[in-house]
Amino acid sequence: MHLKSTRRLAIPAALLIILFAALVNGCAAAGQPDAQASPSAGISIVPTEPVWTFPLSKDIMADAESFLTLANADNRLSDKDKPDDLVNITVRKSKDSAIQLRRPVSAALKEMFAAADADGVKLYAHSGYRSYHTQDVMHYNRVKDIGYDDKVVQQAGASDHQTGMGIDIISASWIGSRLTARFAETKEGQWIAAHCAEYGFIIRYPEGKEDITKIIFEPWHLRYVGVEAARYITDNALTLEEFWDQWNGYQDGSWAPDGERDTQSVDAVSGTPTVIVEDVLEIVDIF
Repeated sequence: MHLKSTRRLAIPAALLIILFAALVNGCAAAGQPDAQASPSAGISIVPTEPVWTFPLSKDIMADAESFLTLANADNRLSDKDKPDDLVNITVRKSKDSAIQLRRPVSAALKEMFAAADADGVKLYAHSGYRSYHTQDVMHYNRVKDIGYDDKVVQQAGASDHQTGMGIDIISASWIGSRLTARFAETKEGQWIAAHCAEYGFIIRYPEGKEDITKIIFEPWHLRYVGVEAARYITDNALTLEEFWDQWNGYQDGSWAPDGERDTQSVDAVSGTPTVIVEDVLEIVDIF
């Protein structure tokens, strides 16, 4: 039998070893038709431990849809998506009305505000969770007021605020003012940029990445992703979109942490090592 394929295949490592053993034993049998099969003549297959080289731990990525949920124009939430652990935050606010976040995010925000206070920086929570309906109304009103979509207010389902993990943070001098990129130049904006990752937050829409996020630079808008993920994303100057590109590439073998395409990747579901076979696979006359 002659089988030839130019497709790139992802084959579990254990299966590749078995196929190789069959090839070797088959060729040996073809050369010695009278030989008796012997267990000692075969190849010992030693189980291999799953290889995990992704920068974030396996436990975090096993629950990636929790704190790492991606909401944007290409990954929309539905009108039914609402966190079941929303709580009213207890930190300093820019207005009297309640602001909600997911419970773990609220706790992390409280720690960050306490650290900022200790450094003489006074932060104010400005906007947190928004429902699908609220976001829809806000977007409609924005477009109606200015006559076009300036990408400042996201369409319903595409807003980071709907995850319950997005929070706008400002300073006292910006209360009642239109938010602009100049907030990054303030003492508060600089403190946020330098320290937010320590508490699990990233600047969701960073400067210079507008072509990726499709959103203007918003130094006031933070997104909770967990401390480990926040430090990795911030240290590597990534957007959440780019992080997900890495994760998806790691799963299909097209991305590796060192920048080189991996020859062995890990199946995200089973954790089984898979060997990436490039170019031409030929199995010739083994039967």
